[in-house]
Amino acid sequence: MSRDQPPPGEPPEEDPFLKKPQGPSPEGPPPEGPSEEPPAPQGPPPGSPYDSPYGAPYGGAGGQPPPGSPYGSEAFGGESYGGRDPLAGMPPLAPFGTRFLARVIDALIIFIPLAIVSLFVGGWSTANNTGAWDEVTDQVNTGTQWIWSVISIVLFVGYDTLMDRKYGQTLGKRWLKLRVAMLNDGAVPDTGSALLRSVVLWLPALLCCLCIWWAIIIVSILASRPYRQGLHDKAARTVVVSATQ
Repeated sequence: MSRDQPPPGEPPEEDPFLKKPQGPSPEGPPPEGPSEEPPAPQGPPPGSPYDSPYGAPYGGAGGQPPPGSPYGSEAFGGESYGGRDPLAGMPPLAPFGTRFLARVIDALIIFIPLAIVSLFVGGWSTANNTGAWDEVTDQVNTGTQWIWSVISIVLFVGYDTLMDRKYGQTLGKRWLKLRVAMLNDGAVPDTGSALLRSVVLWLPALLCCLCIWWAIIIVSILASRPYRQGLHDKAARTVVVSATQ
């Protein structure tokens, strides 16, 4: 036996079988670092403007607009968007001639009883031109008989407001099968919309210039596209359509 061999129980310093590489144990936790597979997308963060359950145009996947949206497939009078027909989903718009006739009927329903009563109580003076329409309306419009001007405003505005709010129709519109509806959804106008519509229609006419104001209203209806809205309709966001029942 050679004298260079180490004593029993003591391994040589250069023994390659006993000097194993240092490193993590195969049974230990995996090293930290990026995962081989990226995590699945979690969608938009809460509160994001794209976080909507109503469809692709609104951030969802179904392509359905939210309830009441003017862009829905069942919308009543939605705005034109992406080339869609703005009149889709609406009943036919009221023909201008029928609409004008309905307004004349409604005006006479209030005017005739009011004129008869005023003759007996002296509300309107007709000494210079008895029974002439222009004389009577001039006195109302110029405020000569201011108390009757106030009464006229209350009756005309009140009649339109109450009928539109309750039925969506005045008597003239009902007889000629027309109705007033909210542009965004076709509903009967609420109280505020019905009142605003009536005030814009009647107040300037009865206070200052009946013929001029009515001419302005007529031109605004004829020139309006695509909904044929007069100034009073635009103010209240309403539209006049043919009644479906």
